[in-house]
Parts: sequence; structure tokens; C-alpha cells
Amino acid sequence: MQKVIRIGTRDSELALWQANKVQRMLNELEYKTEIVPIKSTGDIVLNKPIYQLGITGVFTRNLDIALLNNEIDIAVHSMKDVPTVLPEGIIQAAVLKRANYSDILVLKDTEEFFALKEATIATGSLRRKAMWLNRFPTHTVVELRGNVNTRLQKLDDNDWNGAVFAAAGLERIGKRPAGAVNLSWMISAPAQGAIMVASLAEDDFIKDACEQLNHHETEVCVSIEREFLHRLEGGCTAPIGAIAYVDEKTQEINFKGVLLSKDGKKKIEVAKNASLDKHRYLAQDCADYIINRGGKQLILDDIDIEEETSANVYSTKSLSVSQAKLFHNNIASDSSDFIKIRSNRIAPKVVKDEIENVIITSKNGVEALLDNFTKDELNFKNIFCVGRRTKKLIQQKLGPVNHTEKNAEKLADYLSKEMKGDQVTYFCSDLHLETLPKVLSENKIIVNEVEAYKTMYSPMKIDNKVDGVLFYSPSTIESYLQKNSADKVAFCIGESTAKEAKKHFKKVEVAQLPTVESVIELVNSHYVQ
Repeated sequence: MQKVIRIGTRDSELALWQANKVQRMLNELEYKTEIVPIKSTGDIVLNKPIYQLGITGVFTRNLDIALLNNEIDIAVHSMKDVPTVLPEGIIQAAVLKRANYSDILVLKDTEEFFALKEATIATGSLRRKAMWLNRFPTHTVVELRGNVNTRLQKLDDNDWNGAVFAAAGLERIGKRPAGAVNLSWMISAPAQGAIMVASLAEDDFIKDACEQLNHHETEVCVSIEREFLHRLEGGCTAPIGAIAYVDEKTQEINFKGVLLSKDGKKKIEVAKNASLDKHRYLAQDCADYIINRGGKQLILDDIDIEEETSANVYSTKSLSVSQAKLFHNNIASDSSDFIKIRSNRIAPKVVKDEIENVIITSKNGVEALLDNFTKDELNFKNIFCVGRRTKKLIQQKLGPVNHTEKNAEKLADYLSKEMKGDQVTYFCSDLHLETLPKVLSENKIIVNEVEAYKTMYSPMKIDNKVDGVLFYSPSTIESYLQKNSADKVAFCIGESTAKEAKKHFKKVEVAQLPTVESVIELVNSHYVQ
């Protein structure tokens, strides 16, 4: 008997429309389905602006809980509502082809008010408010919450000149007024107009079903927008806009991004493009452009910062504002990148023939391979890797993983006992621990090292007042020590990093999971009782 796929959704008209669309697509593929409506916190609490609720994923959390509790099999979201970091165990299973990503103004009467000094516009979006005030600084923007129908009714009931909506939302349920004005100057929210399907990472049946719904071009574009958002802030508490689209003639990805102050008085914009197969650094470069022109300070100026601190910590990897906000209020944090990664050119002859055994120990290795070759050019029979996230990326981009371990030492032990064949190709950095090749060589396994990427030190002197330092690789420790002392607490992302830290630091602590968020949780538990 075939499994019935339970489709979780909010119970608003728009959310149900989106869920029904996913249901129709799955039914056409001959899957059995049922829809399970669930109330979200964002639907229940209507008396506060979204950014004041203090909840990550205000419209998605209840669906996340339902997924993890096995009450539903997939969750259907408006992708712009989804946090850039998904809960542990939940993955992005599919992104549907994008609809209209524009913002529109629904008018109460006519457009004549544009020329007036005084006018009132309604929106529940911090981004829309800031962009409107940047263009019309004398206007008043009022709070508007609720589902689409509720907001349309509030516009009718109040003496406002208009309200701003996402075009896709109104168009999907057939309620876009004939006189609505396209706001072409307003850069939309990251992933606006896209529908995302989430599932459990461990459910292969559901993942296979959802994979057939995925629209690759949309997935690429919204991923760039969301990475840009993540690098700047990561949530809905800063006015950030981003849009990426593929130019069909040039096959280039065109990107526009913007960051504003909450009052709209300050604005930093960026526009760049990249070929469809060379877009890896597009989001990063655009975010860096914003940050280097005062973007980070602009965001921080809008955040209430506690004066009293119990500890000062420094991250050797740049944190988004959303990640920085995970620290306890009494912990002051700062961050910068102590290492930089750049892909090397890999000779085509390296992958000309099938490679029986391949080792990849980081996401950087995967990305370096894809910078040089297409998936079809990489003929790997057996892939072995280090880390859950590396495994996930390999499975998404390259193919099945034969075996994974938490660290290089454990992987070396496994391969020494279980690997078939006497040779392995190791795609590595110019800077890497010798543990893995040493152990394999001692066990008569030939290791063909291919330098896939460079790890470049980028050290800086940190304040002596810093109590603890967050490290994410042995290389970040080496870079840090070029300009700093080891008289701090070292908070490490994993055992390999901790092993290097123990050579220099008296106090070393290791996170439970190999994630940035887990390291921050470790810091909080150390300093705050």
C-alpha cells in the first residue's frame, strides 16, 4: 500500500491555495496525498508587528514542529517567510517555479495622493515601510497585519490611501484589484513569489517525490537571494530586499540588493551579474559590497544593545546579524573571517577516467570541484566524506555517499579496514591535517592528493578584553595565532579543531554539533548560568 503524503499548511486562503497546488502536482505524479491545516503563530498574534514577536520563522515554526513530531510529511511555505537556517533535521525538498515577485500598491481611491506631502500607506513589512519612506519621506506608514483577506478588509475599513501587497499573493487567489499599481522601484523580499516544500532529511520516499517538483532556475535564484539575506541579517528584523533572475538572452544571473535603515533615511544598494555557471560568489560579493559601505553598522544602529556584559567573545568566521543575535544578551560578540577560500584550477586529466575511491572532507572541496567541472564530468564510483553537511551537499550536487564520519581521523580508520582497492583520490586544501593521508599510507593505501582549493590566512589583532574565541577549523586557529595570544577560552566546532586548539589553549570546549549555531549555544552555556 502506497504511503499517503500528509501536506502541512497554514489555514489561510493563500496558504491553502499553495498547498493545493503542491497536492495537484503530486497527484499528477500518482502519489496519494491529504492536506493537514495548522495554525501559525503569525496568524494567531495580530496585535504586534512581525519583527517584534521575537520568534524565528513566525509563519513556519508550527509547521516545523508538526514535521519533527511526524504529524505531517511535508510543509508548504511562502518561501519569503522561511528562515535562512532551517531547523536541524528539516531540509528544503523542493522549490516550485516562481510566480510574480513584485510588490503592488492597492489603492483606496486614486493615485493623486502621490503628489501630496501627506498620505497614509499600510504595510506589515519592515522592508516595504523603509523603502516607501525612503521614496516618500513625508508620508505616514501604518501597521497592517493578518492574512490577505483580512488586510484587504482593513484597507476598506480605514482612512488610508493604500496598502502594499505581494503581487503573487493576490494573483494566486484571484483578488488583485484592477487598479493596483506595480511598484517597480521597490526591490522585493528575498524569495518573494516562490513556494518552498520542506521535509525531514531522513525521509527518502518524500525527498524523491518532492525532487520531481523542483524548478532548478528558481532554486538557483532564490538561493542567491537568501544567501545575501543570511550574510547581512538572516531574519525579518532588518529592511533587506533582494532579487535575482536569469536573463534568457545572455544566460546571466542579474542581481539587485538593498539594505535600508528602519526609518528609510539611509539606503545602500548593489547590482551585479554573473554567468549561470559562475555564480558561486555572487551573493557573498554583493553582501560584502553592502557591508563594506557601512551596512553592518547601519543594521547595528537599529538594534538595541545591552550595555552590561558578562563576557566578550570573537568569532573567527563572519556571523550574520541573525547568528550574532543568538548570543545571550549579556554576551558581546564580534566576528571576521580569519581564513578565505578560493578554488584552484583542476586539470581535466584528473577526472578524465572513472575514479574508484574519492575523499572529500569539506563543503569547500565539493564547491571547488563544481567550479571546475559539471556533475556529468565527475565519474566517481565511491565517495567518502567528513561531516553531515558535506554529505548533504555531495548528495545534492554529485551523487550518493558511500560512507561518512564526523572527522578525518575516524574516516581514515574506517577506510583502512573497509575500503576496496589500494588507491584513493583526496580533494583537499593546500592546508590540511596530515592525519588522514598518514594513516592510509601506513595501511598500504596510496593517497593521490589533489589541491582543489586554497586556504588563505587573513588574521587580525583582536581586543585584549575578549574572553573567548570561536574556531571552526584548525586553519582558523593557525591564522588567529599569527597575531593573537592563546590566553582565551577556545570554543571549537568539532574534534579536529579541538585537537589543534589543545596544543595552544589551556581551556578548550567542543560543540555538540558541527554547526555555527551549536558553537554559539556552547558559548551561552559556558558564560550564562
